[in-house]
Amino acid sequence: MRERLRRIDLRGAIGVVCGACVVVSVWLARDSVSGLAGDVGLEMLIFLVAIALGETARLTILTGRETAPMSTAAALGLSFTALTAPGDQQVDASVVVATISLGMACGLLILRLATGSGHWGGTAARLLAAASAAVVYRSVDFNGHTLIVWQEEWSHHRWLVAVLMLSVGALAMLVDLTLEAAVRAGRDHAPLLRSVVDEVRSSGGLATALVSSGALIALAEVAVGVAALPLFLFPLLLTYFAVQRYASIRTTYRQTIGALSSLTDRAGYTRTSHAQRVADIAVAVGRDMGMGQRELTDLEYAALLHDLGQVALRAPIPEGATVMAAPADQQRIAHDGAEIVRTTGVLDNVAAILESQTTPYRQVREFGQELPMSSRIIKVANAYDDLCAPSGNDDRAMERIHLGLGYEYDPRVVDSLTRVLERRRGRTPLSTG
Repeated sequence: MRERLRRIDLRGAIGVVCGACVVVSVWLARDSVSGLAGDVGLEMLIFLVAIALGETARLTILTGRETAPMSTAAALGLSFTALTAPGDQQVDASVVVATISLGMACGLLILRLATGSGHWGGTAARLLAAASAAVVYRSVDFNGHTLIVWQEEWSHHRWLVAVLMLSVGALAMLVDLTLEAAVRAGRDHAPLLRSVVDEVRSSGGLATALVSSGALIALAEVAVGVAALPLFLFPLLLTYFAVQRYASIRTTYRQTIGALSSLTDRAGYTRTSHAQRVADIAVAVGRDMGMGQRELTDLEYAALLHDLGQVALRAPIPEGATVMAAPADQQRIAHDGAEIVRTTGVLDNVAAILESQTTPYRQVREFGQELPMSSRIIKVANAYDDLCAPSGNDDRAMERIHLGLGYEYDPRVVDSLTRVLERRRGRTPLSTG
């Protein structure tokens, strides 16, 4: 319960900060908005519509979070665009933030009404990131002027203006990624720094493209006006469809591995959903130990396929409990499973994990053998689920595992499993049926 409240508090804190940002910006912009008319008002309305439509076109990236690339790029473009209000004054940051807020809120509402999906957490992070860019670029005083004023004075040095835009845009994306990583770290009980690194690795390329697009929109607006918005959002639209297709392929890939992992269940070699339970435990332990997302993906695939080699057995092991099998049989199952996986030609890392999954930890401690951490985790997770089977008593299973501590099992992995089980007991009892 304590962990759940902490996670809710973290998301709630981001929501409160985001809400306060919206309220303050709208309050500060109340007098300025009425003075906007003509081309400037129309241009901001077009940006608002682009942000709203972009918010409905979301992508799910490797870490599992949603992002809206076109909305983010349009919001950054608006933050950097020179918009002259009556009196030859630049449009205030509060007006820009209020416009972005309204656009993202409308997009989220449309998405909810149309599909029933759409999480506000990602929208809040994107809004705070765009707001930070607008405030830094349009309101913060640097040596007597704001950056938007320096942009006008350096009109003959466009490369310098572009560097400023890219720098502020990079800061905004760092805010976005850090907020998203903080929420994910709280949800998955993962280290914050590792979560930030994962977000940067999985979203770094996309973030760079978004920052560049925002800067290009603002720079091109001087020459072609608001037409710069669709001109530079169009490549992102093509990227959106390409990434959607890639995500669909990844989903199919994961479903295929899941179906292959159930082969031993259907053939009567293992207990029902044994592979899925081992995968769930292994991934939870991997997160607790600070593994990156790519390592977690390989760990999950290997855990799902860890008993695949049993299909080569002449007679099934009782209840598929490989922890009770002779070491030679365990090694043969691991080797056969790894060879089957290697025939795919694309899962070499998974095959290496599978081949080492039965190696006892003493080989590392006494002889310095290289043993992948993922293999050590699967060995412990598989033993836990096998030992829980007879009575469903996980305390007794942990006692049996502790008897092999330092000999069969890595103490760090066992300590991590203990933490995972304690958290699960505090929420929902772990099913071992």
